[in-house]
Amino acid sequence: MNTKVQIKPLPILVMLLLILQTQAQTINTGEMVILPNTQVSIINDFNNTTSGNMLNDGELFIYANFNNDGTIDFINEGLTSFQGNVVQQITGIQESFFYNVLFSNTSTAVPFQLSGSINIDNESEFDEGIVDNSNFGGTFTFLRDADHVATSDISYIDGEVVKVGDTSFEFPVGNGGFYNPVAMNAPNLPTDTYTAQYFLENSNATNPHNLAAGIIEQIDDTEYWVIDRTSGSSDAIITLRWDADTSPTFINNADPDAIHIVRWDDALGFWIDEGGIPDAANQTITTIAPVTGYGVFTLATVKTDLVLPDDLVIYTAVSPNSNSKNDFFFIDGIDRYPNNTVKIFNRWGVEVYKTTGYNETDNVFKGYSDGRLTVSNSELLPTGTYYYVLEYEFPGNASIPAQRVKKAGFLYIASN
Repeated sequence: MNTKVQIKPLPILVMLLLILQTQAQTINTGEMVILPNTQVSIINDFNNTTSGNMLNDGELFIYANFNNDGTIDFINEGLTSFQGNVVQQITGIQESFFYNVLFSNTSTAVPFQLSGSINIDNESEFDEGIVDNSNFGGTFTFLRDADHVATSDISYIDGEVVKVGDTSFEFPVGNGGFYNPVAMNAPNLPTDTYTAQYFLENSNATNPHNLAAGIIEQIDDTEYWVIDRTSGSSDAIITLRWDADTSPTFINNADPDAIHIVRWDDALGFWIDEGGIPDAANQTITTIAPVTGYGVFTLATVKTDLVLPDDLVIYTAVSPNSNSKNDFFFIDGIDRYPNNTVKIFNRWGVEVYKTTGYNETDNVFKGYSDGRLTVSNSELLPTGTYYYVLEYEFPGNASIPAQRVKKAGFLYIASN
């Protein structure tokens, strides 16, 4: 006889467990409520049937397989902990909603086989063990304000990760025993939805590397990411990472200024440059502006002599204290290129300043925001690191052809 967990409505919330060990299975066909400050451990397989309704505001420890065909949710908060040393299957036809979840499994095989649907409301802790939904067809979604901790090469999500909401986020994706995340700035709306997945594979077979536009020199042939916007209209600024264990030698040995993010454009049929702001200390590259499309992304080296003609000098410190020193963002020589655009973003990718026809006198950035939807334009921006994007028309010379030049980099504002 199967083990059953049945809880019927009572005047006071209680939990009743009837555990019979005839077969290694715990079945919930009714109401199951785990109260705050209550711990429940299920050693054998757990099956929440189509009529099962489980609410977890305490701590639930799962040591075997987990199936949800009914309702799994919480009222205020709770922890669901998947633990063990053998493979655990996470299955079911209905979505499971967890406030906090912990993955900790020491199996030598990939321990978490996800064919069901997991939704995280607050925090997912990746202590040990890879969650594989790539090979099993499951979904893993981080809802608005949800995040993750402790992600590493031994514990990440191998497969597509979904992020909903208007907060910045690092997708906890990896493949082949390596964690290699995608970071994204905060979208505009709480309903905006993005997906990301990492592949430790060469993209050349489906997206030929010899089909590359402009300044792209050599494309990463060991890894790529697939990033998509599935709902909403916000534009994304993307950060990727290069790594000695996964990225090719020519990327790891390159001047960081020569590393850019590139994207395969299906409509054009070739790779295009999305630019790159390097952070050599953390080995990351950030697109110089919101990306122009979605799909397959990877890293590439570019011909740096064509990125920016060296006849401009950009001073990357602003101290708007009216002492006539660094009072504004100074681009020496920009007057020669009046057909220009300057944008400045904060570290979350929010645009705080934009102008056209930037010059060296009156149309300059003095540390005040004109991003009226995000920051008051009557106050100085906070002290900190920002980044700029400069675009201008370069007429060309004997060695460099005429082009629309893009330059991006970090800018430090000292408001005190």
